[in-house]
Amino acid sequence: MKLNELRDNAGARLKSKRLGRGIGSGKGKTSGKGVKGQKARAGVSLNSFEGGQMPLYRRLPKRGFWNPFRKEYAPVNLGALEAAIAAGKLDIGQPIDEAVLQSAGLVRGKSAGVRLLAKGEISRAITITVSGASAAAIEAVQKAGGSVTTTVARAEPAAEA
Repeated sequence: MKLNELRDNAGARLKSKRLGRGIGSGKGKTSGKGVKGQKARAGVSLNSFEGGQMPLYRRLPKRGFWNPFRKEYAPVNLGALEAAIAAGKLDIGQPIDEAVLQSAGLVRGKSAGVRLLAKGEISRAITITVSGASAAAIEAVQKAGGSVTTTVARAEPAAEA
């Protein structure tokens, strides 16, 4: 193979629609931009532009703080665990971890981990490893004869000096 023989795979590059090449092309004359006006001109970007009036996003007050590095955990309730065990999706003989919960369909999508919550009842002894768990959920699992291991260390409140 020579350099002058290099080609893209068939269908790798989609040909762009040719604009302004006669009315028979379907995109002739105004090239799909309608007629006149600011948006028909080249180099116009009108996102949130309100004709010189102060835009809404600048008129409204800004409050609070949005942490771009926050971690969102997928919630799993004790009632959902009990239902999955009863349906045969989870085997209580094996340790349950986040990968097992995902394959059982209790956790969907991307998240930083799984947090066990105390909504519902659990009546069987399970061994579960999750990123975090509420105190009530840990207590309920231990009361049923099981154990909960958390992988993310809980931040202790700062002691006042």
